Amino acid sequence: MPKRTTHEDSVCPLARPLDVVGDGWTLLIVRDAFDGLRRFGQFQRNLGLAKNILSARLANLVATGVFEPVPAADGSPYQEYVLTEKGRALFPVVTALRQWGDAWFFEDGEPRARLVDRSAGEPVAALEVRSSDGRVLAPEDAEVLLP
Repeated sequence: MPKRTTHEDSVCPLARPLDVVGDGWTLLIVRDAFDGLRRFGQFQRNLGLAKNILSARLANLVATGVFEPVPAADGSPYQEYVLTEKGRALFPVVTALRQWGDAWFFEDGEPRARLVDRSAGEPVAALEVRSSDGRVLAPEDAEVLLP
């Protein structure tokens, strides 16, 4: 099987992180961590993912600083995977994908998981891209400047 192309030398801030989270399973693992899962077995049961694939994805997430392995909180001989600051910074990315999926991949009335504010129980407000002065930006309002 050919080796996957890496984007590590790209000047694009979207391309480089895709080497870490560009795989669907990886984002689902991160999603599950935001939902409180911490152990290999929890991830495996929730995702139904083959152990070798899960192991490889978790190893990559640890190697790239998204997760940190820590001793199990209950004192058992297992380890847990905890999101680092870098991993927690993916929350807006995962939230944006949830909101995009909710808007474009479900029929009206179709059951789906909802992201809500834990303290208020209300849905999380839609994410918006804003200018430095607070205006909501559409794709045509922004441009990429290359070095």
